[in-house]
Amino acid sequence: MKLKVASKILDANDRIANENTKMLKDRGIFSINLMSSPGAGKTTLLEKTISSLSSSVGIAVIEGDVAGSDDAERIDRLNIPVVQINTGGGCHLDASMVQEALNDLPLQKVKLLFIENVGNLVCPAEFNLGEDIKVMLLSIAEGHDKPLKYPLMFQTSSALVINKIDLAPYVNADIEKIKRDALSLNPSIKIFEVSCQTGQGLDKWTDWLLTHCS
Repeated sequence: MKLKVASKILDANDRIANENTKMLKDRGIFSINLMSSPGAGKTTLLEKTISSLSSSVGIAVIEGDVAGSDDAERIDRLNIPVVQINTGGGCHLDASMVQEALNDLPLQKVKLLFIENVGNLVCPAEFNLGEDIKVMLLSIAEGHDKPLKYPLMFQTSSALVINKIDLAPYVNADIEKIKRDALSLNPSIKIFEVSCQTGQGLDKWTDWLLTHCS
């Protein structure tokens, strides 16, 4: 019975996700479901990305959090359209939440939409939001064991951003192992090594994004 209930939930979510996909594609918007654990640096990556690209492409952000609006306020200070979603305890966003948020965004001005999912390494990978691609963000401070412990996140992502590489001398993390394990799970995954603190590697990330929304 539990399996049937879970299947019904996912089926209902997928129907709404398909509606979201059509809405975004009809407007020529490229959308990214950005996933990570809490504190990996999703919002900081968005801030750096927006600062680099906002003059050349229209960007909007949907912010997902269990509670609070700190991240949305940070994005708002960059004069970017942003909608906050609070799940009230839920560990992920779903398609219906995103659909409601889309109605509050000026989509006619947007070409690149980021959906910053709730910080969690399990649930967000299971729910289609109607996005074009999923992107996984991993801080090296989390350790090199995460791909094999949380495989679905890496299997469903089109790109992996390895963040905080400036901390490599100070943490016991093997970046090459992260890359090998991620590729073993998903041979087509695109990998970026970045430091939002120093700016290292961010140009390759933003150039890649432009190829999808220009």
